[in-house]
Amino acid sequence: MDNFFDVLIIGAGPIGIACGIEAQRAGRSHLIIEKGCLVNSIYNYPTNMTFFSSSERLEIGDTPFVTTLPKPKRAEALEYYRRVNDKFKLNTHLFEEVIDVKKLDNVFHVQTNKDRYTAKAVIVATGFYDIPMLLNIPGEELPKVSHYYNDPHYYAQQHVLVVGASNSSVDAALETYRKGAKVTLVVRGKEISQRVKYWVKPDIENRIAFQEIDVFYESALKEITETAVRLQTPKGEVTIQNDFVLALTGYQPNFAFLKAIGVAIPDESPRIPTHDPESMETNIPGLYLAGVVCGGLNTHLWFIENSRVHAEVIMKHLAASGR
Repeated sequence: MDNFFDVLIIGAGPIGIACGIEAQRAGRSHLIIEKGCLVNSIYNYPTNMTFFSSSERLEIGDTPFVTTLPKPKRAEALEYYRRVNDKFKLNTHLFEEVIDVKKLDNVFHVQTNKDRYTAKAVIVATGFYDIPMLLNIPGEELPKVSHYYNDPHYYAQQHVLVVGASNSSVDAALETYRKGAKVTLVVRGKEISQRVKYWVKPDIENRIAFQEIDVFYESALKEITETAVRLQTPKGEVTIQNDFVLALTGYQPNFAFLKAIGVAIPDESPRIPTHDPESMETNIPGLYLAGVVCGGLNTHLWFIENSRVHAEVIMKHLAASGR
């Protein structure tokens, strides 16, 4: 059967690629299916993003990630993972979306928007970057509002409100400020997150201290209009002029897809999908999770550097279970 594989992997991010490499090393036929481009999440990161991790901690497949910088940038990561995919000649289908996965008679039947496949085992390595955490406030649907941030030039000379105090929010605030935007930062807590990159945190704190970037701590965005935003602050409601809103409030796995294919997921937070951490197998025998999707809403639990081992764990379990 041309469309039958030992292992079918959903998601061609770094961990999906790592799973493909380990399947190949184990002598198992494989197919990686990705609904977007190769390492689609990294492609959609901000253009100028610098990784928190050093290059060696992002390596997969025992392939060196060489960079002249202390921390690699997005463009370097895209080049690295593309070269790794090419080096191992992985069987990767891009711009193909998995619609359904069903297990019948110990075989998985996978339907995509382009074809049908069968496999002995399925690995879901889909990450969490596709679905933003919505604010659910009036005006969030306006064209001026975005839950993703790419390039700062677009916001030059504009009044920009950035929601959040994590790495993505702080990077957006600093970069748009340096391109001439009037930036206001809205932070739910009392301070900038301790998770912000250590070389960036003093920068944002100094910009706030020198009143170059405005900030509202312990505050929330309540309404967005075409020309303004309304905030709830400790001192009461505040309305300020606004051209664009970057609501960088985080992202979540595609829980609907996971539930549709049979993965058990608790309703209560952090909604970690059911899986055995010793094998990465879900409640469905032969269906595995790998990478950041394993953390549910705990999106700071898994990263490339500590989840790349999932590929080896899964292959060892497949061998031990005789699949």
